[in-house]
Amino acid sequence: MTKAVRVHQVGGPEAMIYEDVDVPPPGSGEVRIRQHAIGLNFIDTYFRTGLYKAPGLPFIVGNEAAGEVVAVGPGVTHFHPGDRVAYYSNLGGYAAERNIAADKLVKLPDQISYEQGAVLMLKGLTVFYLLHKTFKVEPGHRVLIHAAAGGIGLLACQWAKAMGAHVIGTVGTEDKAKLALANGCDHVILYKQENFVERVKQISRGELCDVVYDGVGKDTYPGSLSCLRPRGLWVSFGNASGPVPPFSIAELNNHGSLFATRPKLNDYVGTRPELVEGADTLFAAVLSGTLHVPINHAYALKDAQKAHRDLESRATTGSSILKP
Repeated sequence: MTKAVRVHQVGGPEAMIYEDVDVPPPGSGEVRIRQHAIGLNFIDTYFRTGLYKAPGLPFIVGNEAAGEVVAVGPGVTHFHPGDRVAYYSNLGGYAAERNIAADKLVKLPDQISYEQGAVLMLKGLTVFYLLHKTFKVEPGHRVLIHAAAGGIGLLACQWAKAMGAHVIGTVGTEDKAKLALANGCDHVILYKQENFVERVKQISRGELCDVVYDGVGKDTYPGSLSCLRPRGLWVSFGNASGPVPPFSIAELNNHGSLFATRPKLNDYVGTRPELVEGADTLFAAVLSGTLHVPINHAYALKDAQKAHRDLESRATTGSSILKP
């Protein structure tokens, strides 16, 4: 038996139940992990509410974590008990121990803590593909990053700045503005007090942005389109404020022959070689000092309901973890 947080019926934070679950011996190709830290992400709330559909009920929430291998199943040769590992995977993360397919795991360098590893896999790999694959950021590019003080936002601002971009971020409060400025933003827009479209036009002297990274969704549409130069790219990768409503593709034409994409992590690191490339690039950026991993909030796993309430009310900054 182990402790886990399960959802028996989708709904609000109260739908998450901290309870005993049985973990069988690892099967063929599987590894059993004792988890030391678990990442907290908006996608966890999407599954909990039913916005994203889980394969069935009940299910264990959570999509990234780090820990140590305690047992391996038949056929597993590249991981051994005692190995430090991290992963992202759809569901199953909010647990003290779990089984997972070995090909989902990467080895965690000794210099990177379990806490850092737990927030790097989903958030860090997301930033990796957004900046290196979806739109390859190069020196001189002007980028707009919504929710710049969030877990993904702070990593994206740091990395984009290190790649030579001119970084504009949007945030909700003065404290979050200071945080974003300290993590690579050249300009920060307080979207509750300022019209972010008009400020982008002012900051860029009318030249607008090459790319907008938008994990907010409903509240930043269609403003994000108005922040792009002709033939710019709108990357809509999340729904923190709710999903983007259906829109006419002619809107892209009206704003200057824009491109738009709705990417997801699985399509960029879905194969073992892609996962290893992404993790290697990400860990190298942390070890070199290019990326700092701010973990600003830690909750006990049994307090997952409070963690979700804080996340959804925008009370958190940077990355947050759960501790079994």
